[in-house]
Amino acid sequence: MFLAKKRSKCKKNNCIFVCFCRVPNMENTSTEMIFFLSGLNDTRQNKLIYFFCSFFIYLFTIFVNLTLVVTVMFNRVLHEPMYIFLCNLCVNGIYGATSFYPKFLLDLLSESHIISYSACVTQIFLVHSYMLCELSNLTVMAYDRYVAICKPLWYHPIMTPGKVGKLLLAPWLLSFMEILIGVLLIVRLTLCGSKINKLYCTNWDVVKLSCTDTSMNNFYGYGILITHLTQALLIVISYFHIIRICVRSKAEQNKFMETCLPHLITLGSFTLSVVFDVLYARYGTSSSMQGLRSFFSIEYLIIPPLLNPLIYGLKLKQIRLSVWRLLSRKVSVLT
Repeated sequence: MFLAKKRSKCKKNNCIFVCFCRVPNMENTSTEMIFFLSGLNDTRQNKLIYFFCSFFIYLFTIFVNLTLVVTVMFNRVLHEPMYIFLCNLCVNGIYGATSFYPKFLLDLLSESHIISYSACVTQIFLVHSYMLCELSNLTVMAYDRYVAICKPLWYHPIMTPGKVGKLLLAPWLLSFMEILIGVLLIVRLTLCGSKINKLYCTNWDVVKLSCTDTSMNNFYGYGILITHLTQALLIVISYFHIIRICVRSKAEQNKFMETCLPHLITLGSFTLSVVFDVLYARYGTSSSMQGLRSFFSIEYLIIPPLLNPLIYGLKLKQIRLSVWRLLSRKVSVLT
């Protein structure tokens, strides 16, 4: 048994793809399509620098998110809905970073930036479920702040443990179901190309390679857009009421600055980068700067997971004190 590399041309469908064939005893063969990722073409001269910087950022992202999650878990004072939802956001940050960094780091050390069809579909599921879950988590957090500031006397009766549990699970279940439908619509397509002008696989970039009807994929995309525009509208409505309440007193303004400002920073950074990437993927031209597109296409996979725990950790006094106590305790044990 040995591995053989096979290059085939499909004249009828005008498609070209590269596949690796496992040939046992020269009798049975199985092939799998390979995609070429072209987003790293501008980084060939400084690969090692990019690799070590990216590897450090990945490790630091995991560390700060895990530190915040562990801090909340082991401090009973922080067992409040706001901090629990923040933990959910950090877990999703780890999930999103892990869906991108390992393959990206491997490509930085490789001369050929390729990905198999099955790995590409898996990455689509992971990256897109992270994106959709992130926005759903931010919607849940906006609702939590709305109830806490606009209906403080009803906060605990409304945010019961059962409801908090449902609000924790809802973003994950919704995002997994949404992207599972998208993946099922992708695998039914016949593809007539193998080049993806990006650092990783995305739904739309693979759909653009299809030589069959993609109307169902377009309807699916519009459905996802409407769903999450509705979520964005709910966030706007929540903050309209929050700001209206906060302008009435100095105490409420301080509460807004401490608990709501980090949420708005996270929401703004994530939303702008996602919107730019989606618009570029659908309407951008190949003549546009590849480096700029590559930056914005990975910004929402790098910046929010890295900055979320830092922003919330710096703004929320309870988090700062708890992290300091946890780290001090670890240092004292080691010494």
